[in-house]
Parts: sequence; structure tokens; C-alpha cells
Amino acid sequence: MSATDVATTATGTAPRGARLALKEVALGHRGNVVLDGVDLTVGEGEVLTVVGPSGCGKSTLLRTLAGLLAPLGGTVEQDGFPVSGPDAARTLVFQDDALLPWRTVRANVELPLAIRGAARAARRRTADEWLERVGLAGHADKFPHQLSGGQRQRVQLARALAARPRAVLMDEPFGALDAQTRAEMQDLLVDVLAGTGATVVFVTHDVDEALFLGDRVALLGTAQVVPVPHPRDRGASYAGLRQQIINSL
Repeated sequence: MSATDVATTATGTAPRGARLALKEVALGHRGNVVLDGVDLTVGEGEVLTVVGPSGCGKSTLLRTLAGLLAPLGGTVEQDGFPVSGPDAARTLVFQDDALLPWRTVRANVELPLAIRGAARAARRRTADEWLERVGLAGHADKFPHQLSGGQRQRVQLARALAARPRAVLMDEPFGALDAQTRAEMQDLLVDVLAGTGATVVFVTHDVDEALFLGDRVALLGTAQVVPVPHPRDRGASYAGLRQQIINSL
């Protein structure tokens, strides 16, 4: 089975990506405003990377988009409707893989499908298809402690996408990986997102990662959103844009 066949089988008809918008939003916790006056729109199926220094509110932004943290002011919308709480259409992916240690790799990927009430056979089929997609077909019966850090992140990615979310919110998921594994995961993410239709907001402190993955790069704490030319490239063609972003931050 080819990678394209696996993606088609695992996702079926790709859902339409969510359109996310923040309008004059204040982010933070009561008594502690981290960012104020945030205006940002993420288009359907777009990969928006978000960069900024530590403590600037990147993780707070994701939790607000996920509906886990209410804005202190302004409005947060999905497809023109207010985000009032968590929703299965939006899923979070963390730097910590957050796998359940007592469940096998397959059972971890099946978890969101089980929560939705999918039949056992359908859950197993979808989980196995996504594990093949992320290169872990031979690891389904292992437990998380038997995997490397990069492999655990592959499981987390498979679990997130198996549920066919319309938006994937990623909080520095590759930050704890070594440089080679991180590059491999970046390539894998680009590959597995193809055909899913999902909108992605990817938070990182790494400008090179932001440029490689993003259709646009949002510079948190400024009003700047920088378009990234495609095709994706790790070479010198991004040097000028990279320096522009670093100077702005």
C-alpha cells in the first residue's frame, strides 16, 4: 500500500479545515494580560506557524484557540461562530507526548475514536492505517516506554490525525528532540498533513522550523504575519526572510 493510499484510506473524504479568527483579543489569566489587541485569522487548510520569545504568550494563544482558556477580551471564532469551549474539531498536540503508559501504541491511537463511540473494528483499522502512515506499523503492540522520543511523537501525531480534526494546534511538539530527529519529524508532518484538509497552528521558538513548515509565519507580540514562498526549502533561499523575522523579534 502506497503512502497516498494509506492517507486516503485513513482520512476518507478530507474534512474542510476550520477557519480560526481572533478579533481584538486579550490573552492571559485574570490579573495577568500576556497579549492585548491580537487580530489574527487562519484560513481553511492553512499551516500558520507562530514564533516569539519564551513567555510571550504562544502556548496561551493555543489554549485560547482550543477553547481551554477564555479570552480576557475580544472574540475567538471558528467559522464565524464563537469558541466557547473545547471541541472535537480542534485537537492539541504537546511537546510532552501525553501518551497513556498503560495502553499499547495502537490503543493510544484508538483513544479519541473510542471516546467518539467508533466500533472496535473501525478503530483498529484506522489506528493501524495511521501507524503505517507515520512509519510505526511494526510497533502497534508495544507500550510507550518501549519507544524512542521521536517514535512517541509519531504516535501522538497519528492519534491526533486519526480523529480527523478540522484544526490541529501544536505546541512546540518537536522541541525536545535532537536535531536529526526533529528534521525527520518536520518532513513527516508535511507528508502526513497532505490530504487531511486540516488547518494547523504550529507554535515554535525556532525560526527555521517556522519557515520550513508554515504557509505564513506570525510574529507574536507584533502585528506582523509574513508569507512564506513555496516550495518548502531548507536552503539559503530563506536566509533573507529568516533575518527579517529575527530582526523583528
